Amino acid sequence: MTDTILARLAALKTTPTPDLKKQWRELFNTEAPPYNRRFLESRLAYRIQELAYGGLKPATVERLEALGEQLDGGNIVLRRIRGDDKPIAGTRLIREWQGVEHTVTVLNDGYEWQGRPYRSISAIARAITGTRWNGWVFFGLKNRRGQV
Repeated sequence: MTDTILARLAALKTTPTPDLKKQWRELFNTEAPPYNRRFLESRLAYRIQELAYGGLKPATVERLEALGEQLDGGNIVLRRIRGDDKPIAGTRLIREWQGVEHTVTVLNDGYEWQGRPYRSISAIARAITGTRWNGWVFFGLKNRRGQV
């Protein structure tokens, strides 16, 4: 059984995306979310193992939920933000706007532009353009349909 599971996991890397989405429908009984391929592969790998070996114990789930509550203070919006979306601290985001190149540095707790700290890149995009922009879209981290 272990060899079969390992083979299924290894095969995910070379499986065409439409087939990954088909597996998703079979394993989750829902349509695949519009996330990138890496997300589909990792979540499918977890689900395959979960079905084969069992999921987390209820006590573990409760503990994780309690830890999450401590981290986000019960803020549901924060809970829905994927932690791996934000670029790694030190990353420089460069965008040209109306002939001027703007460089933003990603910090552990926010962003820096023109020597000033900002909590969000949307605030920086707003400061640059003078209009309300989604910072993720403005800096090319996400397309307009929400895909990373």
